[in-house]
Amino acid sequence: MEQLIIGVFEQGFIYAIMALGVYITYKILDFPDLSVDSTFPLGAAVTTVMLSSGKNPLLALIAATAAGAIAGMVTGIIHVKFKVRDLLSGIIVMTGLYTLNLRIVGGSANVPLFNYKSVFDNDFINGIFPEALAPYKTVIIIFIIMIIAKILLDLYLKTKSGYLLRAVGDNETIVTSLAKDSGFVKIVGLAISNGLVALAGSVMCQQQRFFEISMGTGTIVIGLASVIIGTNVFKGNLIKAFRVRVKRKKLGVLSGFGYPIGNHSWLLDQGTRIRRTKNYARRGHGPALRYWEDTRAEDGSKAMNAVMDGIVRAVERMENGKS
Repeated sequence: MEQLIIGVFEQGFIYAIMALGVYITYKILDFPDLSVDSTFPLGAAVTTVMLSSGKNPLLALIAATAAGAIAGMVTGIIHVKFKVRDLLSGIIVMTGLYTLNLRIVGGSANVPLFNYKSVFDNDFINGIFPEALAPYKTVIIIFIIMIIAKILLDLYLKTKSGYLLRAVGDNETIVTSLAKDSGFVKIVGLAISNGLVALAGSVMCQQQRFFEISMGTGTIVIGLASVIIGTNVFKGNLIKAFRVRVKRKKLGVLSGFGYPIGNHSWLLDQGTRIRRTKNYARRGHGPALRYWEDTRAEDGSKAMNAVMDGIVRAVERMENGKS
């Protein structure tokens, strides 16, 4: 029973790393990236080659992440540069990677790795963990890898590039108005997403000690299920109980022009979205006023001041042009 529970946590933490990547494409970029099903075994294929050639297992994790990032860049380039629909670009890369994965491992659909060292079983790791913790070292290491990936992703999303990535998913036109290449931001987001997915595939390969060409089948379904459950069910029940007081602001908008009056901070997502819109009409007294109610948690990350200022200046120029 204990081994069953440990195995469940091991698999769960691995898929949690993969879900971080799916979260970027599905929730932030609103991009249906089906290449995930082949990016996952791509990380495993690169790891298989690295381990079988005697390379450091930690280096195999890094190489697998880089390979996944390259695959994500290819998906983004096909979509942005060649104007292929997002769904079709993911399918193209997914199909191509299936053949590439077989080519990487030498044409074999199943490669055992039981005789090679892994990030869970090597001289350094065996020397760190005492004998009492030996049954739990795999789940502990996977948990540490997951936490590191989560922290690095959070730190990136708080940078200027991270805020641009979030802004592209909500309003691509605003990013373009700031003289930023929204296509390049999408490519970066897809690279990070597929890099995390390939990292999960590398961890899975080292944990199971074999490579299987079909090990990525259904990955996108598991990732989407994790993201949907995490962002809807738990957000409404668990996280809400720990959120601090929410500040609400009402911003007036002239319906005739569609430009906000006063504070324009609603244009940039700070982790929340505009909740609902209320329309109020002043009968017979000029145009109707539209009030947008913006909900923001006080403990949310600080808005990117440079982008915010740019948005305000851009909207003010638009207002001056109208007047």
